[in-house]
Amino acid sequence: MTVKSCATITDLYQVPDKGKAELVDGEIKLMSPTGVRPGRAGGEIYFSLRLYERHVGGGVAFPDNVGFLVNLPHRKSVSPDAAWYAGEATGMQFLDAPPTFAAEIRSDSDYGPKAERDLAAKRADYFTAGTLVVWDVDLLGEDVVRVYSVGAPDKPTIYRRGDIAEAESAVPGWTMPVDDLF
Repeated sequence: MTVKSCATITDLYQVPDKGKAELVDGEIKLMSPTGVRPGRAGGEIYFSLRLYERHVGGGVAFPDNVGFLVNLPHRKSVSPDAAWYAGEATGMQFLDAPPTFAAEIRSDSDYGPKAERDLAAKRADYFTAGTLVVWDVDLLGEDVVRVYSVGAPDKPTIYRRGDIAEAESAVPGWTMPVDDLF
């Protein structure tokens, strides 16, 4: 009988070429590079959060590919496309707690019934870990930003082009024009 060993956070630090990955169900889940539109949208969210950080404070903005450790039975890390962290950002390692706010920007493969189930499961993981607000950003749909909060995880607030999106309980006072994502 062979016993399959589970990957660890130490293994996550050793991902080849320091690629984007998460530790889920004891396995390293590699994530493909981001395309142009999703990458730029994530950059815009980070840029807006970074300006908020400089002017208001109360946390730290993070771009894509930053690891946050979580302590769930089946998930040990998340790596959102942009994030806000209310704790202190120190050291060179992954942050040791979940982000307060996480933005997940859909790529080409994030459409269809299975993708919807996977996205919902990841949002649930964020909330269980302690994240307060998760944005589901859909650059191809009419409902561009769906804002899910821990208090109403199945009832998103919808923002479309021309609207100003928020993440109020996670990043008080921060807003961003939806049109900036394009």
